[in-house]
Amino acid sequence: MMKTDNAPILIIGPAWVGDMMMSQVLLKLIKAQHPDAPIDVIAPPHSAPLLARMPEVRHFIPLAIGHGKLELKIRYEMAKSLRATGYQQAYVLPNSFKSAFIPFLAKIPKRTGWLGECRLGLLNDVRFLDKSALPLMIQRFAALAFPRNAPLPTTLPWPALNVDEAVVASTLQAVGLSKPTKPILALCPGAEFGPAKRWPAYHYAEVAKQKLAEGYDVWLLGSPKEQADAAEIMAITDQRCVDLTGKTSLAQAIDLLSLASIVVSNDSGLMHIAAALQRPLVVLYGSSSPGFTPPLSDKVEILSLHLPCSPCFKRECPLGHLKCLVDLMPAQVLTAIGKLV
Repeated sequence: MMKTDNAPILIIGPAWVGDMMMSQVLLKLIKAQHPDAPIDVIAPPHSAPLLARMPEVRHFIPLAIGHGKLELKIRYEMAKSLRATGYQQAYVLPNSFKSAFIPFLAKIPKRTGWLGECRLGLLNDVRFLDKSALPLMIQRFAALAFPRNAPLPTTLPWPALNVDEAVVASTLQAVGLSKPTKPILALCPGAEFGPAKRWPAYHYAEVAKQKLAEGYDVWLLGSPKEQADAAEIMAITDQRCVDLTGKTSLAQAIDLLSLASIVVSNDSGLMHIAAALQRPLVVLYGSSSPGFTPPLSDKVEILSLHLPCSPCFKRECPLGHLKCLVDLMPAQVLTAIGKLV
């Protein structure tokens, strides 16, 4: 069957929140080329609030399979249910072998993705990655929207999330907050990947103390895993911040971040969300690198000490000292904030 401009397109999305945000670059490019083609996305259930705020997406199809698990029966049943949908092309964004199973079993005629884990039999529009030619993750996503080896546009579209003011007001009410009357500093002290990406909580607390003295309200955002860091920040600031860690859904965190006057974050999913909301943003890099997954915004200050041992891309500091973040001082962050606000 020949592909038509309005034939639906299937995306197998990434698992990580930050990667899902960056994948919107591909969705935008596909939509620009095929404005009448509906785009559906298969991804883990936690991606739902992101995709609900991406105007390019028609349907979100949750894939509730634990990270790293094959679960062939579940994938086969989902693929079988998709066969009648009429998808003519699928884009497989994760590089794993298992991620290519569903479009293959769903008999989608064109299946595009990077070679990854020996997927020649599952993908039939296979791309071979030259990392030096495409150093950024968004470039690797974007390249899939074009024919093999085609040059990328000089500028790529950035992620952008829709925000509904009525929904934001409802979120404020749900978490017990009033509409802000003061500027908001949002601190995001977590990073799902591991402690080597997390600026120390006591440094976050010093930034919070200074901005509280300047008349800001300070909100702490993150998952239950950040509650220990939040408790440390609260103790140092005499309980003057609003601790929202573990108390919001991801959807609510997006709504609250949309109200922030300034965001300070590690390299994390919330960092990419803040960038997509075009919030003024200071990002702290330790074990990772802005040379691969930078925040896509023109309202950002990136801080990194560029030590010889970084970026190591490890979950924990292999040298045991975490100097790349410990030695990054609150004064440097406050200076960066001053440049943005």
